[in-house]
Amino acid sequence: MKELKGSITALVTPFQDGKVDEAAFCSLVERQIEAGTHGLVPVGTTGESATLTDDEHEQVIRLCIKTAAGRVPVIAGAGANDTAYAISIAKRAQDFGADALLAVTGYYNRPNQVGVIAHYEALHAATDIPIIIYNIPARTAVNISVESLAVLSELPRIVGVKDATGDLPRVALQRWQCQDGFIQLSGEDMTAVGYNAMGGIGCISVTSNIAPAQCAAMQEAALKGDYARALKLQDMLAPLHQALFSDSSPGPAKYALSLLGLCTPDVRLPLVEASEAAQAKVRAALKGLDLIG
Repeated sequence: MKELKGSITALVTPFQDGKVDEAAFCSLVERQIEAGTHGLVPVGTTGESATLTDDEHEQVIRLCIKTAAGRVPVIAGAGANDTAYAISIAKRAQDFGADALLAVTGYYNRPNQVGVIAHYEALHAATDIPIIIYNIPARTAVNISVESLAVLSELPRIVGVKDATGDLPRVALQRWQCQDGFIQLSGEDMTAVGYNAMGGIGCISVTSNIAPAQCAAMQEAALKGDYARALKLQDMLAPLHQALFSDSSPGPAKYALSLLGLCTPDVRLPLVEASEAAQAKVRAALKGLDLIG
């Protein structure tokens, strides 16, 4: 298994005239790799997976794997609120050559912990590549308990968690109860350095769409134990972290990328483009990082 650590970008899915903009997406992937990003996640939450068609889901995963060409690991989004459909996506991503899967808890259905465990057991049984569990209760309305993670960590290919709870004490509890080597990745940019200090080894990041070199440098510093440098970089990035979540994500991120000339700001309904207030925060943050004049 390729190492899954450091700055891993939850890629946006660029659109042009209502369709996936393949040229823009491939350019974004190249930019990420050139900037030192350590891994890529296509069709996650930031990739607007919930509004992609089945064909588009395949299209984006294929494009990412082809463009990355083995230079960094590709962790394909394979989440759904229907376990059978999640398995279908996961099998296809595996066949396309994904290095690992990112699988969110079944959202909307609000399964109990027995159902959560059964969902991931079924996904594990149907596939042959590593699985990262995605715990984001703010979107799914279901929080995977530490005890459930501990049970799932005993499965040989459930290798880690993307933890978007913002609950730093969980990192210590998960280290204590899960199997040795269980990977913990932050799913929240603002607490990424603190997450690593508690025992994490990286972040699946929205901000790295915009500032990939800075996010990669911050993660590398933290992983080396140079927290003075990591905190300095985190402080520089903090206004951008805040701006990118000042309106429904990924609207602000796509607006930022549009200012950099990398894609349109288009999102799909029911999302709409970032508000004027959010746009002002994004512009200010980009200027603060000298990414625009």
